[in-house]
Amino acid sequence: MARILITGMSGAGKSTLLGELAARGHITVDTDYDGWEVNGSLWDEPRMSDLLARHEAVVVSGTVENQAQFYDRFDHVVLLSAPVETLIERVSHRTNNGHTKEQQHEIRTHVREVEPLLRRGADVELDGREHVSALADAIEALGPTLLRRSGRPTHTLNRKSTRLPQR
Repeated sequence: MARILITGMSGAGKSTLLGELAARGHITVDTDYDGWEVNGSLWDEPRMSDLLARHEAVVVSGTVENQAQFYDRFDHVVLLSAPVETLIERVSHRTNNGHTKEQQHEIRTHVREVEPLLRRGADVELDGREHVSALADAIEALGPTLLRRSGRPTHTLNRKSTRLPQR
């Protein structure tokens, strides 16, 4: 495995995918929990820097305003995406966020305004509607056969072709 960031909108399946990868024995960090964010929308920069310096193989999940500062320290930035209606349907079942009309409006706005920025920063995009085991397989496949973001090749891989097929 490599250093991989999984990012995407609320409801895309980031936490579910991270859980599957953890169950497979990978080191994972969900930055939505345990104090990784400061001011509600920024990663704790010293803490994230320390994590990435200590681990050559880690999968991090999150979507924050300052994540682009760390892109060069990840081997891959993976955008997990899904249609807005899928996102809304998924978060509507939550009790902590996404179930009010205002929160659903915010998700629609983020899909329009934030997701395109995430897409530009990602080198791999996966369809969050795919089965979690297929998504985890795709993430694991990135590990040993990657072209590092630093430009040092280990193996060549057409990274944009790492998309799972749309349903």
